[in-house]
Amino acid sequence: MKYLIAFVLSCVWGVQAAEAVLHPKLEVFRPFLGSFWQGDLTEPGKTERMLDKSSWQRVLNGQAIKTVHSVNDGAYGGESMIFWDEKRQSLVFYYFTTAGFYTHGTMSVDAATGAIVALEQVENNQQGITQVRSRSLLQGDKLTVESEYQKNGEWVKGHSAQYQRTEPSEIIFR
Repeated sequence: MKYLIAFVLSCVWGVQAAEAVLHPKLEVFRPFLGSFWQGDLTEPGKTERMLDKSSWQRVLNGQAIKTVHSVNDGAYGGESMIFWDEKRQSLVFYYFTTAGFYTHGTMSVDAATGAIVALEQVENNQQGITQVRSRSLLQGDKLTVESEYQKNGEWVKGHSAQYQRTEPSEIIFR
């Protein structure tokens, strides 16, 4: 009888783990959770490839989402924490980088397209970048990301990439 109870409890736990609790305002990120992505950030005309690998996970009992990414196995990378800020009534995030700068900002979902739109303030950037606007759209197993930077007071085209869902792999920092 105790084996039957143990079996039933393990099945119940398995179902609960598969349907992990997530703050309702973070549900837009559920399709990303537990997944790994890779995108090519190589600039047109450049010969050195810039491959960006990332992972997404539920953290803090579902109160936040953590992303970790690394370009060219640690040449550059960062970690983000995304959460719902009750006081601001907004999705908020902090992003910390291996380059010594960090950003913080807000996110919203474009009701017409489902794209995630972010506006972030950049702190301590040595290249004169003070803000970043980005748009991320998930369609099936493809994630398209486009950004622009405010640099020296003007908005300029930033990076863009199409990411593919990939097999789990180590996100490497140097």
